[in-house]
Amino acid sequence: MPNLVNELTVKEYEASFKDAEGLVVAAFAGLTVVESEALRGKLEEHGAGFRMVRTKLARRVLADKGYEFPADVLEGSTAIAYGDAEATIGAAKILTEPEVKKAGKVTLRAGVLEGKVLDSSEAAALADVPDRNTLNAMMLGTLQGPARGLVGMLQAPYGSLVRVLQAHIDSEGGAE
Repeated sequence: MPNLVNELTVKEYEASFKDAEGLVVAAFAGLTVVESEALRGKLEEHGAGFRMVRTKLARRVLADKGYEFPADVLEGSTAIAYGDAEATIGAAKILTEPEVKKAGKVTLRAGVLEGKVLDSSEAAALADVPDRNTLNAMMLGTLQGPARGLVGMLQAPYGSLVRVLQAHIDSEGGAE
C-alpha cells in the first residue's frame, strides 16, 4: 500500500502542474528561508508558482504529463517554477538574474515550454526572450516603419521644390 503522504504530495503536484504551459527545473543548495521567500515573492509577481519538490514523486507526475527528463535533472535539492508561457519566461529571467547567479545557490537544470522539453542551456535562453510589452513595441515599430518611410518619400519632392524656390528668392534679394 502506497504511503498516504506520498499520495497527497502527488495529488498536489498534479494540481500545481495541471494547467502549466511551462516550467523551469532548478537545483538549489543552501538557500536560506529568507532567500527562498524573496525568490518565491519575485516569481509570484511574474505569475509563476514555485515549489520545492520530492524528485522521485515529481519525476512520476511529470512523466505522466509526457515530460521525460534525463536522470540528473531531477535529483538532489530541486525546485520547479511553473505557470503560463509568460510566467515561465519570467521565472527563467529571475532565476538567471546576476545576484541569483552570483550567490551560486540556484542553477537551471531543464525546462518545459508549451510541451517541449528544454535542456539547461535552452531553459537559460528563455531569460533572453523579451516580455510581451517589449514584443508589442517591437511589432508596432516594424509596422510603422514602412508607413513612416512612405510619408517621408511622398513629402520629399514638395520639400525639395520649396527649398529650391526659397533659395531662388534668397538669391534675388529676399521676399520684397
